[in-house]
Order: sequence, then C-alpha cells, then structure tokens
Amino acid sequence: MKFIKQIAIAAVLLIASVYVAIGSSILTVHADTQAVQTTALSKSYVVYGAGMASSAKSTVDSALGVTSSYTSLTSTANDYATYISSDGTTDSAMISSVAIAPASSGTGVKVNIAKYDGNSNITKVTAQQYAMVATMAGVNDVIITVTANQSVTGEAALAGVYKALATDGISLSTQNTTAANNMLDATQSAIDQNSDDSKYSGKLMAAVGDVSSDLAKSKQEDGTTATQSEVKTQLEAALKKYGIYDSTPTTSITLIVNALIQVQKAPVSSTKSYISNVSDVADSLKNSAGNAMSKLSDFANSADGRALMSKYGNIFQQIWNKIVLWIQELIAYVQTLV
Repeated sequence: MKFIKQIAIAAVLLIASVYVAIGSSILTVHADTQAVQTTALSKSYVVYGAGMASSAKSTVDSALGVTSSYTSLTSTANDYATYISSDGTTDSAMISSVAIAPASSGTGVKVNIAKYDGNSNITKVTAQQYAMVATMAGVNDVIITVTANQSVTGEAALAGVYKALATDGISLSTQNTTAANNMLDATQSAIDQNSDDSKYSGKLMAAVGDVSSDLAKSKQEDGTTATQSEVKTQLEAALKKYGIYDSTPTTSITLIVNALIQVQKAPVSSTKSYISNVSDVADSLKNSAGNAMSKLSDFANSADGRALMSKYGNIFQQIWNKIVLWIQELIAYVQTLV
C-alpha cells in the first residue's frame, strides 16, 4: 500500500507540473505579439473613431451592420501612433469607424466600405487596399466593414482593426502594421491617378500581393532578402501580367518597391501561412472592383457563426477547467491514502 501511495503522489506531482507548464505557455503565447493571425477571432467588434460625433452613432451602427452582440471599442490617437505611424494625429481626427467579424477558415480578408446615410465618405482608400494591407499586417479570416460620418481619406481606419484583434488576444507585430501602412501610402498615388478605372486598385494590389508572396517564399527558403533592383524587376513583371504597367507611374513603382522590401523584412514574411494567405487574397483581388468584397451576411451573426462560437469559442478554457478539476480529484484521492 505504501508503494502505491508513493506512485500516486509522484504521478500527481508530475502531471501537475506538466499542466502548469502548459498553462504557462498558453499565457505566454497570448502575451506575445504574433507575426500572423493564427487563431480565429472569438467575437465581433465595432471600433468607433474617437472623433466621431456621438449623434452619428446609431447611423454608423446601421451602416456597419452592428448588433447588440458586438463589443464596442474606441480608436484613439494613441492607437494610431501604436499601429499606424509615430508621426501622430489627434483624437478629433480619428473619424472612421470599423466593424470586424470572424469569417470561416480560408476566407482571408474581405472588406466592405459602407455608405453613411447614403454618402460615400471614405474618399481615398479602397476596399482592395484595406484587404491587402491588413493581410500584410498579419490579419486573416475576417470580414471588415468601414464607414465614416463625414468625409475622410480613410488611412486611420485599420488602427481600429488592429485594436480589436489585440483586445481579442491577437496582438500583431507593430513592425508588420507599420510596414503594411507604408504599403497603403505607397499605392495611394497610383490609385488616385487611375481613379477612372474601377478595376485598377484590385489589379495593383493583386500584383503587390503576388510579389510579396514570392519575396516571403525566397526569404524562407534561403534566408536572404531581395535587393531593390530584384524587387523592381518582379513588380514590373507583375504589373505587366495584370496589364497595368503602362498606367502605373514610375514614382509609384519606386515607392511600392521600397514598401515591399519593408514587408519582406517584417516578421510576417517569415511565416509559411503568410505565403498562402497573401497569395489567396491577391487572387481574390485581381478581378475585384468597387467597395463591396463580401456579399455574405456577417458570419458572426449567421446561424453557423453563432453555433461555431458557442461550440468552440471557449474550448481552451473548458479544457483547462477539466484538467484542474481532474488534478483536484486526484489529489483528494491520494490524500485518502495517506
């Protein structure tokens, strides 16, 4: 009997130490930043710009498709400095609002730019830019909807997306988000100059995505980064592939090349999943036009979405609770033997 007691006590100590280590590692993963989003968003969020007029909230909610199930946040100038640019802005300048909802695996990033009270108030950034830039930041499998209660260019909207992910326990590398935002800036002038071509934005971002995927693959295979000349050659080939080389200004090509190099140096380009993620998004963008990329109902509010979240949303907490209960019962049993 004494031998059995010793074995039981040793087993409890061993198992407890293993699971404590597991629990510690889980906490550590959530505390660290991620090169790319690897877990599904657990719920839907709406992030209001700090500069949005309070009287506009109900109309913004309607435009974004927000329901009572959404968790509300506010995007501030501090968030802009954290995720977008250290150059800074003010709370009053944070006008655009975003809704972000989980999508089924393999969806990638889908973006809709919604009208506010019938007005298209996001005046510069396109749905295709948002989708590719968010992917370069490491975002995956979400549906993003953007709107604003007054006319804005739209550059700051992604700060709200990154804040929502961080609140959900998915903290993306700020090196990723900064590099991705540089791509937003780099592509803007070319898109502005081709505003009469509704398909140009999708083709340009598809070309950018193709090159970024190839650069990430090369980096992972041989551990080196491409030179500016090599990236320029690849980008020009991609632009020709999509038939937009002649309509893309030389100055814009230079800016995009520099931005691609920054993305290649960022942690996101060291992850295998990014290669396929950015390639898939590029494929979805090549024929995309207009402000609506997703024609599906909000996944989080669909019957399938609610069922999935109900079944798996707290799976790790449920497992951990069962582990703790089992250890407690085992300890109680050992104590009866002592």
